[in-house]
Amino acid sequence: MEAHAADAGWDAPPRLFALVATAGALAADPTLADRLPPDVVAAATADPHHLLSIEQEGFAVDGDLEDGLARVAWPATVDGAALVVERIVLPPAAEEGVPDDPDAALDYLTSHPDRQDVRLAVGVLRDGPTWCAVRSRAHDAAADVAGGPDLVPGLVTALRATLED
Repeated sequence: MEAHAADAGWDAPPRLFALVATAGALAADPTLADRLPPDVVAAATADPHHLLSIEQEGFAVDGDLEDGLARVAWPATVDGAALVVERIVLPPAAEEGVPDDPDAALDYLTSHPDRQDVRLAVGVLRDGPTWCAVRSRAHDAAADVAGGPDLVPGLVTALRATLED
């Protein structure tokens, strides 16, 4: 999903995806095979853990992302969720000067000379596994994307909460 988002470029709104086991979706609706690219059907046949990502096109956040995610609930047929979002990060020393006022904080962040723009892609499955990918605008190449299960723990927690009953 991070690579898919990278194809669209920077300065994009948050994107939310449902993750569904491809084999299960094909078993529930065999006609789905006619609507999926052949390589996806082949991948699902070869790998029982293959997932379909289904973008939630109506997802929009007014204000705090975590508050927006708190309003999301998935049906049991969804095996996981993923989020792609861009953020501004600062070195720890620069974070001490961030104003409390949200508008002033945004101005501070966007104008700070040491700011780094990053794209975060976070995925969580109901049965536990997580994965995060981080791409920096300053090093905008697929080879420079960092990955790991807990690189963005706050978003992992917020996204996992969308899957809880």
